[in-house]
Amino acid sequence: PGGGVGNIRDVDKGNAEIGWTFGHTAVAGMNGSGPFKGKKQSNIMFFANLYPGLLQMAVKKDSKIKTLRDIGGARISPGKLTFAGNIAFEKLIKHYGFTYDGIKKAGGTIHRVGFSDGAALLKDGHIDVMVAMTTAPNAAYLAVDFQPGFRLLPVDGDIADKYIAENPGFIKTNVSKNAYTSLTEDVSAVAAPNIMIINKSVSEDLGYQLAKVVWEHHAELVQINKFWNNVKLEDALEGAGIPVHPGAMRFYKEKGVMKK
Repeated sequence: PGGGVGNIRDVDKGNAEIGWTFGHTAVAGMNGSGPFKGKKQSNIMFFANLYPGLLQMAVKKDSKIKTLRDIGGARISPGKLTFAGNIAFEKLIKHYGFTYDGIKKAGGTIHRVGFSDGAALLKDGHIDVMVAMTTAPNAAYLAVDFQPGFRLLPVDGDIADKYIAENPGFIKTNVSKNAYTSLTEDVSAVAAPNIMIINKSVSEDLGYQLAKVVWEHHAELVQINKFWNNVKLEDALEGAGIPVHPGAMRFYKEKGVMKK
């Protein structure tokens, strides 16, 4: 287990049979784009969807920023340059007519800090928008949720559809109002599923047995980490932007799991 990009390279080379990554990063690897430019990772296959990394864009409760159409000239922390949330956010705001350069020319700033530092800047009023692609709830957001509270900026449905069409591996979802006390309703969002990938040389029978072990021992994984309660068999194929391993697919068909 390492970074999403490194895991793809390791699985592709056969240094590991299974690895974890984001759905859209796997698509980039398969296509030889983004961080894999010119080097297709053709030996990887989809194994299972685990849980979504939700693109969460927070502003303080009293902020004048109500939607993503209001971020011109804003002070924004989208994460460090290589963070998946930064890359996803930069692509998303283009659908609203913004670029990082344009925001800076309008008097805004882009802060390259991690989650906890971004939360501290938002809490202290030094930035207007904090962005991260992570689980909900997340500790950094909870720090702001406790005091002074925040709102999450929604993604318009039509823009989410366009964004997902351009960025295979993302899904349309909501941040549940139950994730944070600051929220009074679910907030529409886009998300990149955290997925498991597998080397295509793994036999169909072994792939089938691996899928069987993972899902039939789900309760034991919950005992290790309660977050596994959020990982559902019925969602196992969600965000599958690359071919599914035939052994895993055989198991999912037996269980009636279909792509959504």
